[in-house]
Amino acid sequence: MRTHDTGEDLVDVDPYDDGSFPEHRFKQAPKGLATRRQLRAMGLRPGGQEPVARLTWRRGTRFAWLYRIDRALPKRIPFLAQELALDRAMAARSTCPACGRRYHHCLPLRTLDTCLECHDGTPADPSTYITLGRPSLAA
Repeated sequence: MRTHDTGEDLVDVDPYDDGSFPEHRFKQAPKGLATRRQLRAMGLRPGGQEPVARLTWRRGTRFAWLYRIDRALPKRIPFLAQELALDRAMAARSTCPACGRRYHHCLPLRTLDTCLECHDGTPADPSTYITLGRPSLAA
């Protein structure tokens, strides 16, 4: 790609890669480094630190940043209002607007607008939802 005013080529630059950035293969990362998911499983978060290495797999097509465990901070505990907002958001994604059942999974509301049972009559397993009653149509 060329810029119109200077005629120079634009280069895609990785801000974390200065040419000396350590890269490790799958299951070969040194002790003391972890990915975001591994930190989350330990109850930690990166805490603003920059990644110190890169983990690659699938012949270099997939990668994850590695962070130092000793610099990681504990996960933040959400406030009650944040938990309430998350519960309301999940309720909106898992409640059928037609029958009022709240499922234990997210419904395809963007494509079907209802649960499968209301859409095409596919019977739902009673252990996968909670009956909350039919929502009132008068708002």
